[in-house]
Amino acid sequence: MSKKPVIPLIMVLAAVVLTACAPKAPAPAAAAKPKGHLFIVGGGDRDEPLMRRYVELAKGYGTGRFVIFTMASSVPLETGPALVAEFKGYGVTDVAYFHLTREEAMDPANLKILDGVSAVWFSGGDQAKQTAVLLGTPLHKRMLELYREGCLIGGTSAGAAVMSEFMITGNEKRAGGEEGSWEVILADNVEHTEGFGFVTGAVIDQHFVTRKRHNRLISVVLEDPALVGVGIEESTAVLVRPDGKYEVLGEGQVVVYDARRAVTAKSPDGHLGGHGLAMHVLLAGDVYDLATGRVEEPGK
Repeated sequence: MSKKPVIPLIMVLAAVVLTACAPKAPAPAAAAKPKGHLFIVGGGDRDEPLMRRYVELAKGYGTGRFVIFTMASSVPLETGPALVAEFKGYGVTDVAYFHLTREEAMDPANLKILDGVSAVWFSGGDQAKQTAVLLGTPLHKRMLELYREGCLIGGTSAGAAVMSEFMITGNEKRAGGEEGSWEVILADNVEHTEGFGFVTGAVIDQHFVTRKRHNRLISVVLEDPALVGVGIEESTAVLVRPDGKYEVLGEGQVVVYDARRAVTAKSPDGHLGGHGLAMHVLLAGDVYDLATGRVEEPGK
């Protein structure tokens, strides 16, 4: 019978010691926070102080160039020139609008549109039309990079909806995929698709108080409690700062629904319920910390 080799105890101990003392692989670095700002307007009229704040925020990055995308609009030949004139009225000298096709957005040669850009603006209209053209294209990927580097990204109405990774289309499944009336809080009723992903961990809704979209946003957060619902009223903006906090600007309110610590439920017929749902109605100057779910006093 052959004998099995015996490993001396001292060698085993040495191996254990060497393994314990070996340098550990570094832990993955936390993703750096974007250096840019998001300027998300809930639709409606935009007064001069609000838009001058947008223009001011663009300073310090790029060459002062403003780029407008109008693909959401059904009347781009009206929307584009009107937005160009609006920004020129606030002192912007280098501003242009673009109404692209999907083929044009996929062409890497058109990345030159974003050369030297300081601010991007998404017009109102139909958010699904905007994402149908830009989502996943070289232009979209470059805008995400620019935001991380310090570029200002803004938009209104449909241009607000596209900001979040989870994008509400505006259509209601209960209504056959048409514009919803939002009379119920029901599971699998809010049509959604992928947005541009400048905002993660939250879902943006707009025209919020005026169009009574509470049921819509409550349905989303009860069905997906990891998402915080942020409903922005008309003539009101959320400024997402580089520190990750949401500052309210403008004339109206921002309504926040947070079900991250709530107990949620669904009845057999699909009605959604929950308790412990947090709600905040924020006014201009309020600052909401998405990470903690707390509201800070104005000025912080």
